[in-house]
Amino acid sequence: MLKPIHTFSVVPKLPSSLEALRTIAYNLRWCWSHESVELFRRLDRDLWESSGHNPVLLLGTIEQSKLEEAAKDDAFLAHLQRVESNLEAYLPAQGSWFCRTHGCDRERPTIAYFSAEFGLTECLSIFAGGLGILAGDHLKSASDLGVPLVGIGLLYQQGYFRQYLSQSGWQQEAYIENDFHNLPLTQVYSNDGKLLTVEVSLAGRAVKAQVWKVQVGRVPLYLLDTNIDANSRPEDRDITDQLYGGDREMRIRQEILLGIGGYRALQALGIQPTVCHMNEGHSAFLALEHILYLMRTCHLNLAEARELAAAGLVFTTHTPVEAGHDYFDRELVNCYFGDTARELGISLDEFFELGRAPHRNDFCTAVLALRSAGRANGVAKLHGEVSRKMWQSLWPGVPVDEIPIGHVTNGVHFRSWISSEFNHLYDRYLGPNWRDEPANSDVCGSGSLDPGGRVVAYARAPP
Repeated sequence: MLKPIHTFSVVPKLPSSLEALRTIAYNLRWCWSHESVELFRRLDRDLWESSGHNPVLLLGTIEQSKLEEAAKDDAFLAHLQRVESNLEAYLPAQGSWFCRTHGCDRERPTIAYFSAEFGLTECLSIFAGGLGILAGDHLKSASDLGVPLVGIGLLYQQGYFRQYLSQSGWQQEAYIENDFHNLPLTQVYSNDGKLLTVEVSLAGRAVKAQVWKVQVGRVPLYLLDTNIDANSRPEDRDITDQLYGGDREMRIRQEILLGIGGYRALQALGIQPTVCHMNEGHSAFLALEHILYLMRTCHLNLAEARELAAAGLVFTTHTPVEAGHDYFDRELVNCYFGDTARELGISLDEFFELGRAPHRNDFCTAVLALRSAGRANGVAKLHGEVSRKMWQSLWPGVPVDEIPIGHVTNGVHFRSWISSEFNHLYDRYLGPNWRDEPANSDVCGSGSLDPGGRVVAYARAPP
């Protein structure tokens, strides 16, 4: 096996008049901008489909002659100018809802949103289902509103599987390797010009992860990747191989990397979040790293640091049954958190109690998150009620209605789910403000439906 002497990065050569295409392709705002999607489709419709709606791959594989042709097409250049100008006008935070409501002059808080998956667009296959779609829509909505949010996740070498039928008619799964250099993401470099990496300890050995960045409108998403040469052991490089893949030990490694490695990545980037949000229990171990950070920097004991950390931790639970949460046996926890327990100044038994539910004898990350976060919630009113009953044993003697688990009602980033046809329809009849104020009846008016669900009347609300 030959050892490479040097690695070269090859990027497509765009005519100077089309250089803005690269900027547009690497900001995922294109995935909820119909005009941006149509711009790439206009270059080569068949290639847009075969590339999996991936503008970076499209630009890297399109015939040079088509680029040269587009560079001489005044209509295409005018379309490109509209999309570029729209993106440039969108990005400054000063015009966002957050700045209009809260002001941009004072120092803004930073919310770190930790999640094991983010469903942003089909070509970036780092999600599996509803949890990821919700996380992706949160980032998109935060971008539109100008909320100072940053995402933290894992970059999986193999994304979600593709299903097919075997010759015998059985359903089979095929995992497709992600080529990171042909995806809308970029490597992050440190101040010394080297690729930014973070290190975590896994069962006494150091494992490194490289940091990648996805720009989602105004919001950056940082993803960790362990498939790098710095990790000599195959099992370490495979940590970010598959979403939810492997056994219990692989799962605890992934969750340590997400929670602890993700927290350290933020510090390496110079980002000190005001609030850390744990989207499900996968990132719960960040609470331990946050507590240790406060103990070191503020010279606090464990009890003081836990109290202070709780004010900056929020936990959202999604799973309405106990069996759906992650549980780890005592031996596995002792193996991976012996050093952490010593740093916290407690025994392994005391550490285990941080995540043990009273009626079980294993360690649950959801329990750790509930005991660490100052605020916890379900994802619907009914789910909040179910969660309070399910976790009532963590607060013995407390009436179920007073269990400190609230709820938020999940929404969606509606711009991602509205077709181009309806987008034009709303622009025509509602004006442009429907995008920024969809819940405002003065803007969106009111309608009536017949029993079959068809609109039979529509009127704006009176001034």
